[in-house]
Amino acid sequence: MSFWSASFWSALFGRRPAAEAAKIADPIEYKGFVIRAAPYKNNGGYQTAGIIEREVGGVRKEHRFIRADAHASYDDAVSFTLNKARQIVDLQGERIFG
Repeated sequence: MSFWSASFWSALFGRRPAAEAAKIADPIEYKGFVIRAAPYKNNGGYQTAGIIEREVGGVRKEHRFIRADAHASYDDAVSFTLNKARQIVDLQGERIFG
């Protein structure tokens, strides 16, 4: 397993060192979904990562995502993550939970 893929899977499943833990931004609502940007520090930059939530049939569903895009600042990463999450919602809607 390459370093990158090991790093990706560790990040995806929350095995990052505490110093690199994601700082979750304030949630926004978009088309009935709640989006939370959660970029985390990685190799001197901030990795695109976030959470998309929605209540479906009385149950709170959650979709977590990480993308390869990295950013120099936390604010840039948050902005990009929110745009990426909106794109996911527009393209997939509730199918992201299925």
